Amino acid sequence: MGLKQSRVHQIKRDVDLMLVILPFEEEFYQRFNYKVHFVGHPLLDAIAERPLPNRPEKPYIALLPGSRKQEIEKMLPIMLSTMPYFPQFDFVVAGAPGQTEAFYTPLLKNTGARLVSGKTYDVITNATAAMVTSGTATLETALLGTPQVVCYKGSWVSYQVAKQLIKVKYIALVNLILDRPAVKELIQNELTTHNLQKELDAIILNEENRDRMLGDYDKLKEKLGGIGASARAAGIIIDYLTK
Repeated sequence: MGLKQSRVHQIKRDVDLMLVILPFEEEFYQRFNYKVHFVGHPLLDAIAERPLPNRPEKPYIALLPGSRKQEIEKMLPIMLSTMPYFPQFDFVVAGAPGQTEAFYTPLLKNTGARLVSGKTYDVITNATAAMVTSGTATLETALLGTPQVVCYKGSWVSYQVAKQLIKVKYIALVNLILDRPAVKELIQNELTTHNLQKELDAIILNEENRDRMLGDYDKLKEKLGGIGASARAAGIIIDYLTK
């Protein structure tokens, strides 16, 4: 992963017991003889405990353009540019918790897209497909069972710096965990209206491809250890402290 070896040894010096929520983290730290336990991901518990939302009257495509203003301003227009190619769908933007409706208003003006704030999981769950900016939302979308296209576009300089500092094959947590391209990643110059349209078609119209992605989501849940991450973590901590 992106950790420097010197940093790894500093952590080992200061941490007696490490609990991690991603399987590849356990594999990484075990290479340095850490006392590390993979307990599963708490998102599985959060999703399992939530009530199911009501079904919408018209099918829609969900847009998750990120959480930071600069990120949203860059990603949302590209996502919205696909609207003319999918007139049979509504487009629903999941508002980020830290952003106001007023921030989104000029970005959505005259587009016909709808903003829904404070109900991100509901927006994802009921969507036919989703366009998701790289981050935790890609994992949430997978665990909620919605086919997705992962998007990322930053400044050329910041992207080149990130490529040098972080040596990973994928940017989406889904792909990192499964160690293969389970969901399509459109990065930098690949993130175009044409490519988004093509990849959305692939997960909306192609049942075989859609079913393949949903099957990969099931494998993802298995790799994440199923529900009960918090209980497993508590049990390990209690056992460690009582010995």
